[in-house]
Amino acid sequence: MKTNSELLNQIDLDRVLKKASTLGASYTDIRFQNYQEEIIQIEDEKLDNFNSSNRVGIGIRVTVNSAVGFASTSDLSKNSVDETLRVAVKAAKSFTSKKGVFAQPKKLVQKQVFRPTKINPFDISPEEKVSLLIEANKAAKISDEIKNRTTIMGYSENYRFFVSSEGFQSSSSIPLIGIHHLSVASVNGKLERMGYGTGDCLGYDFIASRDWNEFTTDVSELAVQAANAVAPPSGTYTAIADPDLVGLLVHEAFGHAAEADLVFTGSSTLKDRLGEQLADEQVTIIDQGDIPGGYYVPFDDEGVMKEKTVILDKGVLKGYMHDRNSANELHVQPTGNARAQDFENQPQVRMTNTFIDNGKYSFDEMVEDIKTGIYVKRKGAGGGQVDTASGTFTFRCGESYMIRNGELAELVRGVVLSGLILDTLKTVDAVGNDLSIHNRFFGACGKSGQRASVGSGGPHIRIQEIPIGGK
Repeated sequence: MKTNSELLNQIDLDRVLKKASTLGASYTDIRFQNYQEEIIQIEDEKLDNFNSSNRVGIGIRVTVNSAVGFASTSDLSKNSVDETLRVAVKAAKSFTSKKGVFAQPKKLVQKQVFRPTKINPFDISPEEKVSLLIEANKAAKISDEIKNRTTIMGYSENYRFFVSSEGFQSSSSIPLIGIHHLSVASVNGKLERMGYGTGDCLGYDFIASRDWNEFTTDVSELAVQAANAVAPPSGTYTAIADPDLVGLLVHEAFGHAAEADLVFTGSSTLKDRLGEQLADEQVTIIDQGDIPGGYYVPFDDEGVMKEKTVILDKGVLKGYMHDRNSANELHVQPTGNARAQDFENQPQVRMTNTFIDNGKYSFDEMVEDIKTGIYVKRKGAGGGQVDTASGTFTFRCGESYMIRNGELAELVRGVVLSGLILDTLKTVDAVGNDLSIHNRFFGACGKSGQRASVGSGGPHIRIQEIPIGGK
């Protein structure tokens, strides 16, 4: 198998850039990707799936008279690459769109970033990995009330190389690994599905450093407890959300609305609201490419450095996340948020790691003031719905507990959060000091048919008033 350097030399990127200019392109960028992945799935102590894949290819984007054309190929022969370039140029010449007018970033990027792994997962024998997962899956059979168990491990190495006719050049190799477990419990005729996953941009050392039998057992125990629990009465509650659920709420209900392509097309509730006080002054929301626990994004798929982007500063809307096109539309600097699922797709505005910043309260301080409330967590959470135009959201929470007289009380099931995100953020009256960012191999963010790995999180937060659906 050829190395990435050998494949890039075979393509001869400089030749392709020069040829694009002779065909009439005023701007050209080329994205090369080599993506290797393995996924192993165990169901009820039996190997259900062991899938390995390796995808290599390039995507070529050009502008002709400010119109964009794009084409991709996994055939890296000279004839195929040249034909892909011609298709991209032909596509640009057939459009009248002005999306090829790109704002200039502050500085030219010429950088290589590699995240080395202590233990390469691809060097571990299949037998060892399958054995570990079967043992973890077996441990989840804590009683006859557990009717089904599924344990999945995934890991990947994502190498990307970017070069443009403007002189931008960047490359990165980012590992990602994680495990997800699902247990289904049945207690007195009541079924409860409980799933949870975790991951990080590390190697097999992430797996070797944890007790996964304990991890899966904990999920099963929670499934049985939840099946035995009752739903809380519906109503408006004071709620405390754990860091993982805060991340989900911020990402889905606020983060997408702050993606500038949705803003300038009128599909976001945040349009024309820069400078407004949209949340309590304790709430600061940030998108950042490099933060412990998150998915590592040193630069985006337009070669722009991904730096810390403050979206909401002490409750005031300060800006949006941008690619180079949206930055041009709104006359600002790009923020390094142009991301493509792979070489076959064009970049679009996407989050990296979006979170609420740290506050000053401890968890105990937030709980002790609540006479009747609820503590909601993401572990075991289900799906949800978000409308970025209106700012409405609905989420099915996971592990949740009633709060009575300043103390955690009984576990409750079937808890659903809903409301308007801006109304919710205005009633945040305490932000914790325990910031935590979470990343997963399984559970990438979807937008316009593309998926991207992201991180999200925050500290615990207390929301004074939020509608809760229960029984």
